[in-house]
Amino acid sequence: MATKVFINLPVKDIERSRSFFEGLGFQFNPQFSDENAACMIISDAIYAQLLQETYFATFTKKPISDAKKTTEVLIALDAASREEVDQMVASAKKLGGRIYADPADHGWMYQHSFEDLDGHQWEIAYADMSQFPTQ
Repeated sequence: MATKVFINLPVKDIERSRSFFEGLGFQFNPQFSDENAACMIISDAIYAQLLQETYFATFTKKPISDAKKTTEVLIALDAASREEVDQMVASAKKLGGRIYADPADHGWMYQHSFEDLDGHQWEIAYADMSQFPTQ
């Protein structure tokens, strides 16, 4: 059974991407970071491995999708509050990201979304499970 998750994402400029995510408050594990990779810590068991496109290409025989033109994945992260959702999306926009959807309030869950500098889509959500609809 897996105990950790590593999300591998191709990026055009490691340092630019790293600065973007540091601006959002993420830290990086230097043990797994170099000129080709930046290991972003999402939690103690979840990491986003930002890989320079040329290095990413060494792990696959398929063409690398252009996330600015096609959706390759939606990465969803939880937040501690609605305010944290809004703050992270606002920070992403300020750092050069793009908001690609309006916020959605489902009563028990609130979410908002942004694209990072390479077009990867991030969904940030706060869920109040005490308000989850009963069946």
